[in-house]
Amino acid sequence: MSTSGVSRSGKPAVVAHRGASADHAEHTLAAYEAALREGADGLECDVRLTADHQLVCVHDRTIDRTSNGTGVVSELTLDQLREYDFGSWHSGASATVLTLPELLELTLDWHRPVRLFIETKHPVRFGSLVEQRLLETLHEFKVGAPPSADHSRAVVISFSASGVWRIRRSAPMLPTILLGETARGLTTGAATAVGATGIGPSVATLRTHPDLVDKAAAGGRVTYAWTVDERDDVQLCADLGVRWIATNHPARVRDWLVTVD
Repeated sequence: MSTSGVSRSGKPAVVAHRGASADHAEHTLAAYEAALREGADGLECDVRLTADHQLVCVHDRTIDRTSNGTGVVSELTLDQLREYDFGSWHSGASATVLTLPELLELTLDWHRPVRLFIETKHPVRFGSLVEQRLLETLHEFKVGAPPSADHSRAVVISFSASGVWRIRRSAPMLPTILLGETARGLTTGAATAVGATGIGPSVATLRTHPDLVDKAAAGGRVTYAWTVDERDDVQLCADLGVRWIATNHPARVRDWLVTVD
């Protein structure tokens, strides 16, 4: 899959942040299926390791906010997590915890090419084992060693520079994005040092530091902006040349992009 296969000409590609998470419980199969039906170019997920070293799509350290249970993800087994409802808190529809293999299967089996942006969470009790298990899983699905970054179906993203470096060192053809909360964290050479193929500023950071996009491009890097839910921010990203925009509203953002010059 080439980059041109997942984006409209000259406009940012739309990444569904935790799925179509404004309308469905985040990180659930329903949220991702809705995003795909709405035409998202990419899907974003967060991954954590369970006590028995299974990769699950959960953002928080605990399951308290997004399920009817309590506890720390890394202290619960996958079977224990499956006892809880991860959907009713948002939309009333029940859902089981989603594993990364299940999401990969959905993404790769879809009838058009879609990229999966996988965020590794740090710091975590398992440290580098998160990246190790992630690479093992990507290789199992035959997407861990793409011929080039442009032809990859998976992108690994992280706020952890060391996490990005571990991926680049072990799988140099996998595209990686170093996320950052502030402009300073993305302009001090960290992305260069770890070999990231892209930077990931928040859209709030882009409002005050729009030059980040050009600086990234000068270094041969793409820009991935999060979380872009407002029309003015979509226009800003399009004007700046942002490559990927993560949003909780993929259908709405795609509609707005139709009118973007």
